[in-house]
Amino acid sequence: MKKGVILAGEPMGLLIAQTEGKLDQVEGFSLAVAGAEFNVAVGLARLEHPVSYVTRFGDDPFGHLIARVMKENGISSEFSTYSTERPTGFMMKSNVHEGDPEIFYFRKNSAASTLSKADVDGIDFSRYGMLHLTGILPALSESCRETALYLVEKARENGLIVSFDPNLRPQLWPSQEVMVETLNKIAAKADIVLPGENEGLILCGSKDPDAISDFYLGLGAKAVVTKIGSRGAYVATAEGRTTVPGFKVEKVVDTVGAGDGFAAGIISALMEGKDLNEAALRGNAIGAIQVMSRGDNDGLPHRDQLAKFMGLETL
Repeated sequence: MKKGVILAGEPMGLLIAQTEGKLDQVEGFSLAVAGAEFNVAVGLARLEHPVSYVTRFGDDPFGHLIARVMKENGISSEFSTYSTERPTGFMMKSNVHEGDPEIFYFRKNSAASTLSKADVDGIDFSRYGMLHLTGILPALSESCRETALYLVEKARENGLIVSFDPNLRPQLWPSQEVMVETLNKIAAKADIVLPGENEGLILCGSKDPDAISDFYLGLGAKAVVTKIGSRGAYVATAEGRTTVPGFKVEKVVDTVGAGDGFAAGIISALMEGKDLNEAALRGNAIGAIQVMSRGDNDGLPHRDQLAKFMGLETL
């Protein structure tokens, strides 16, 4: 049986402004689904990998939308439950023709923030080859923090590869100190850490990919793949370091979701037995495709689309 990937986090309803302008001035929004781990799950499913998602959503229109979109994308919801007491989180995103969009969250006291270790106890980890987490789940609440750490421990005990994307959301944390301490604690237990260079400045005290790599390899990570924008990715292990080049982007439409696409590329390639440099190249390709698409996961490619973009006959 082909082993799958398990993820945990908070999917949200997404309201995307239909015209450019400040969020309090536009008149119409289109409806979609967002969330870092959700984006990675979509990316993996489109590349034909079995994916399970541990989450909780409200018994409301956003929750039912997310469940439907998960099903449409072939993402398993066996560890996804409804809350009758808490709502599904949602967010608003502005429409821009260049640069980063304005984003506003409505996720405090959401259903996903009530995830606990009990939600993890029924998982048969022998069915999975990798666990992917981001720094968003532990930011949601104390119970989510405990759940994230517990998931990592359970995955390690069962021989899964653990990948971790810090994915900083400072506004969700009680303080920067708690954020840095918690995320570096999780990173120390991960096999692969996927920071961005700007995240490195906050978490490690430096934007330099070498310094970021030294920091996380020193904590215990087996590999560090630092996202360095249009320059590509910097791959570091105990055996050596290399820069894997990025792909040319014709026009940046929306930067949101590029890092999640990158993670999907890394994870899918590793699950297919590729080496870390090949995985980073695939990650760079998906990140480039995603920034040319509107929406958080609309541009995530299927296998034939990705192969064509990378100039390959097949993946």
